[in-house]
Amino acid sequence: MRPLPFVLGAAALLTVSAAAPAAADDSSSPSPFTIQDSRISESSGLAASRLHPGVYWTHNDSSDGPYVYAVDGRTGKTVARVTLRGIGDPRDVEAISIGPDGNVYVGDIGDNLGGQWSHVWIYRFPEPKQLKDTTVTATQFTVKYQGGPRNAEALMVHPKTGRVYIASKSDEDGGLYAGPTTLSPSGVNVFQRVSDLDLEVTDGAFSPDGTRLVLRGYFSAAEYRWRNGKPTRLKEEPGLPLQRQGESVTFTPDGGTLMYGTEGAGSKVTPVDLGGELLPDATAKEQKKNGEYSDRVDGKLTDEDKNGNLVKAGLTFVGALVVFLGLRKLFRRS
Repeated sequence: MRPLPFVLGAAALLTVSAAAPAAADDSSSPSPFTIQDSRISESSGLAASRLHPGVYWTHNDSSDGPYVYAVDGRTGKTVARVTLRGIGDPRDVEAISIGPDGNVYVGDIGDNLGGQWSHVWIYRFPEPKQLKDTTVTATQFTVKYQGGPRNAEALMVHPKTGRVYIASKSDEDGGLYAGPTTLSPSGVNVFQRVSDLDLEVTDGAFSPDGTRLVLRGYFSAAEYRWRNGKPTRLKEEPGLPLQRQGESVTFTPDGGTLMYGTEGAGSKVTPVDLGGELLPDATAKEQKKNGEYSDRVDGKLTDEDKNGNLVKAGLTFVGALVVFLGLRKLFRRS
């Protein structure tokens, strides 16, 4: 058995190590990547995998067929192509999201005719546990909107409630629509308007903890605090990279970064870090605990942040040392 002073000293060192702030540098952030697969020429949606770290699901816009691709965010290479069966011919696939049920939701919701289709579709299938080319049977849902047809390119599944939302694409009458609590594969699912939007939305995503909603367009992005099924736009806006045709966005699994995608062959996916009020609640709490939190909207630590983290670490060290010396003195007396 180890002597008690040795054990106490080790415990103190472990306490200090756990409390010390993690190094805050760009190496800890996700890296940009370029989609290598020549079959993916119109990447129109993006969703971070829940089962496979570093993997992103995407799909082509139209004229591709019932296919969804899994792309490795480290290499940009396709690691799986999923073929959907049991559905009709996809018309204009625009969005993808993953729900808390572990299912992937694909939005065949585009309407380039300005809202002429009487209905659109959502396809759902379980996220594959193994990454390989496979064929799955998908469930098809018919969708209509309150107030008539809409063109849309953004579909988001709330990570806690599982409710599906669609943001219409319009620079004059944009809106956020909520689907039924539970989608029905046999009937028509009417999506009700829950909020007006002043953005021509090309994609959107909920944060992993469900407290933030981000919506993007070609030239701007907006973030909302999500509470009780309603969005409240935040004063600050997330950064948006310059892209040739910005089409997609998703949160990284830790909620600290947005990944923005664009259409075109060899398209690039670009990360943008978040900070301050743009951070989801759970992410901000975790970063504060680890000494990585920044009030800046771009997530970069200021000198004041770094100094504050050093002071906290120093105080923690002093406290642990006092406890260690006190217990050591008590041990000697006994």
